[in-house]
Amino acid sequence: MNKFLSSLSLLVVACATTFSAPAQEVKGDVKAGEKKIAMCIGCHGIKGYQASFPEVHKVPMISGQGAKYIVAALTAYKKGERKHPTMRGIVDNLSDQDMADVAVYYEAHGKVEGAPAPGKAAEGSARVAALLTKGTCVACHGDNFSKPIDPSYPKIAGQHSDYLFVALKSYKAEGQATWGRSNGVMGGIAKQFSNAELRELANYVSVLPGELKTVPQAKFR
Repeated sequence: MNKFLSSLSLLVVACATTFSAPAQEVKGDVKAGEKKIAMCIGCHGIKGYQASFPEVHKVPMISGQGAKYIVAALTAYKKGERKHPTMRGIVDNLSDQDMADVAVYYEAHGKVEGAPAPGKAAEGSARVAALLTKGTCVACHGDNFSKPIDPSYPKIAGQHSDYLFVALKSYKAEGQATWGRSNGVMGGIAKQFSNAELRELANYVSVLPGELKTVPQAKFR
């Protein structure tokens, strides 16, 4: 038990080191963000919208996602740590202030005042429980997968299963010029699993109650 707790503590420290937000934090403005989302609506503002690269999958729900995670993800695309060509093309034109404004807008977008927070995640099968333990997923994402231990980590409860699967596989990709994700912690975790096991994890997390949603938005308003 002590050995397990020690390993868990090391993982938490590693997560904090790997996913840490930029040292100079820029404060976002929701109203300003609302004027900067035209490039987001075409994919993230359409329910069921599917991307075709690197394979067909639903684009992630970002309304209700944590602002600091959105900034961290956009920053990773800008630095080339995430290699998706469409997203990289978009963030190349965004300043740090733009990213902060868009992030706080989407964190607040679609939230219902007084809505109860998601509770502890329901237990899955014994096999899924073993996979979660192996990956120590709750160490960073929280035991309900909707309240990560650091706001720069993503909420993942209720996220589309096909997107989660593609994202997890992306951490296993190496040497690809146009897709994949470079992250020491997530790469090390994802590589422990077969793709079939990653799909099982994605399917489990996708049906959990969460705060993420797609709110339909018209590009021209």
